[in-house]
Amino acid sequence: MNRSELIEHLALRKDISHKRAEEIITLIFSAMTEAMVKNERIEIRGLGSFVIKEYDTYTGRNPKTGEPILVRPKKLPFFKVGKELKEMVIG
Repeated sequence: MNRSELIEHLALRKDISHKRAEEIITLIFSAMTEAMVKNERIEIRGLGSFVIKEYDTYTGRNPKTGEPILVRPKKLPFFKVGKELKEMVIG
C-alpha cells in the first residue's frame, strides 16, 4: 500500500472527503518525521517502533575499485516490527 492508497482507504472507511483524509495522513506523517528528526522513538502498539540508529565511522570499500574508503558517521531510521504484526504475517 502506498500513500495514495492509504488516503483512499481512510476516506472510504471513515466516510470522509479525500481532501480531509489527505490532511490527516499528512499530519500523522509530519508528526512522525518531526519526532525522528529530534531523535525521538516512535512506538505504535501492534505495528512496531521507529528508532534512529547511529553508526560510527568505519572503513568501507569502493565496490568498483576495491579501494578502502572512510565512511563518515551517520544516523539512519530503522523500523522494528512489533510482536503482534509479526505473528499475523507469519501465521
